Amino acid sequence: MNQPLGHGLPARSRTKLIRILCVICGGLLAAVGLELFLMPHKLVLGGIAGLSALLAHLTEMRLGLFLFLFNLPFILLSRRQINLRFALYTLLGLFCLTIGSLALHHFPAVSADPLIAAVAGGLCLGLGIGIMIRSGGLSVNAREQGFLLTDGGPAKSAEVVIMLFNCCILLAGGLLFGWDQAMYSIIAYLLAFEGVRFSLRGLSRSRAVWITSSRCEEIRKALQHSLKRDAKLIRPGNKDGQPGVLFCLASKLEEDALTSIVRSFDQNSKITVTSSQPDSITDWVRRKIS
Repeated sequence: MNQPLGHGLPARSRTKLIRILCVICGGLLAAVGLELFLMPHKLVLGGIAGLSALLAHLTEMRLGLFLFLFNLPFILLSRRQINLRFALYTLLGLFCLTIGSLALHHFPAVSADPLIAAVAGGLCLGLGIGIMIRSGGLSVNAREQGFLLTDGGPAKSAEVVIMLFNCCILLAGGLLFGWDQAMYSIIAYLLAFEGVRFSLRGLSRSRAVWITSSRCEEIRKALQHSLKRDAKLIRPGNKDGQPGVLFCLASKLEEDALTSIVRSFDQNSKITVTSSQPDSITDWVRRKIS
């Protein structure tokens, strides 16, 4: 009898394997949306993906090359804010997107109808990017940095800049390829944006995090520095070995990074997460992060 993938592996190893497979699938799905639907019809979206597509059409260079060159600086700049594991997942996601784009470049368009291409391409691209983010394949701060198409939740001070940047890309696409293409590009962009939002549903909701550790002060400072999260000391530790308790709020996207930070100071710490905005009775149940 055939055993399922990952059978016999420890739970943590199975989780890592599933995350890696999801990052790969997300990158390949995004590449399918770009190369088999959007690029053949000269549909140019916003964000770094749109800029890469625009330059690929103008220079006849491969889209995958521009995707890699433009996104690599964001990864390097965010390296100080994310740990090595997140950086590796991010590089894997970018590598799969780039390789998938290069491999699919010579394949013909799946549909000759630009409207169908806009709808299918936008959804594939948005869902692919969302899957990569949800699986840890893009950095926690990706949306704030305008990384790829995930500029749906930037800092308020950057909203105008990102909007103007995307408008300029769409305007340039309209001037170069015609306003019909620009209209289809807008449709594809909106669907890609919604695809990302659909994939990330529930990840931005704040969760209450309780940290029990004998090194609360060091952990508190690290969370403030790395995640920009304020942690309140609920109960200080004492000389008898009684650990202290910290409380903070964190999104689902930040849970792995938070756990890594806490474990780097105290391997024996306990982390308990509860939903601060529950959808159902099951969200009231506390769960431990192993």
